[in-house]
Amino acid sequence: MDHRSFIRTLTSEQRKALTVKSNGKGLAQLAIHLGAILIVTMLIVYRIPFWPALLVLQGILLIFLFCLMHESVHRTPFRTRWINDAVATSCGLVLVLPPEWFRQFHFAHHRYTQDPDKDPELASSKPNTFGEYLIYLSGFPVWKSQLSALVNNALSPCQDSFVPVAKQQLIRAEAIGMLLLYSLLLGVSWHWQTANLLYLWLIPLILGQPFLRLYLLAEHSHCKNVTDMFENTRTTMTHHLIYRLSWNMPYHAEHHAYPQVPFHRLADFHTLAKPHLKVLTPGYRKFHRDYLDT
Repeated sequence: MDHRSFIRTLTSEQRKALTVKSNGKGLAQLAIHLGAILIVTMLIVYRIPFWPALLVLQGILLIFLFCLMHESVHRTPFRTRWINDAVATSCGLVLVLPPEWFRQFHFAHHRYTQDPDKDPELASSKPNTFGEYLIYLSGFPVWKSQLSALVNNALSPCQDSFVPVAKQQLIRAEAIGMLLLYSLLLGVSWHWQTANLLYLWLIPLILGQPFLRLYLLAEHSHCKNVTDMFENTRTTMTHHLIYRLSWNMPYHAEHHAYPQVPFHRLADFHTLAKPHLKVLTPGYRKFHRDYLDT
C-alpha cells in the first residue's frame, strides 16, 4: 500500500486527532530546547573548567534548531500562525538560513520528493566516495550554499525555479534584513571588543553542523525515485533524546506522507503507518555503516 492509499484508509476521527495543533505542546518543547541552550550558554560565559568542550554541545543544540525551523515553515508545531512564523524567522537568523526562501525550497522538495528533475534537494548530489562523505560531513558545502543564497537574494530578485515571482521581493527584503542585522551584531561586537558571538554562536554552529549532516543524510539517501512517500523517504528509529532534539523528525516518511501532522503526534502516526513503511532503519549507526558499505 502506498502512502496515498494508506491516508485514504484513515477515518475522519483519526485524521482530526492526528492533525490537531497545540500551542501548549509546542511551547513546552520549545522551552526545553531553549532552556538547554541557555544553560550551556551560561556555562560557557562563566568559563567553567573544560568549557571549550561545551562548544560542541552548544553547536548541536543550536544547529538542531533546523528541525524546529523545518516544522515551523509547515506551521504545525504551534496552533497560532504568528508563533510559527516568528519561530521560523528566529531560527533562520540563528542558522543563517533565510526562512521564506527555505519555505519555498522545502515545499518544492515535498511536492517533488526524489524527482531528479524537480526536487531541489537533488540539485546537489549525495556523497559517493569516502572523501566526498567527509567533505559533506564537514558542512562546508551547505555553508557555501546558504551564504551564496543569502548574498545573491540580497543583490537581486531570486531566480531559483522553486521561488514564485510573487515571493521574489519578500525574499530579497528578507535577505537584506538579515545581512543588516548581522552587520549590526558584528559592529556591536567590534565596538565592545567582545568575542561572545564567536564562542556562543558562530564557532558552535560550525562544530555542530557535522552532527546535523549525519542526521539529514539518512532522510532520503538510497531511497527510490518514486512518488510513494513510504518508499522514497526513510524513517530511522533512534534514542528518545534524538527524537526530542530533532522534534520527532526521524519519523520522516510519516512526515512526508502526511505533513499536516504536528511533531507531537508523529509517534502516534508512526504506530499506524509502520506496517506499510518500506524504508525503516534501526538507528543512525546502522544507516551510516550501510551507506559506507555500498
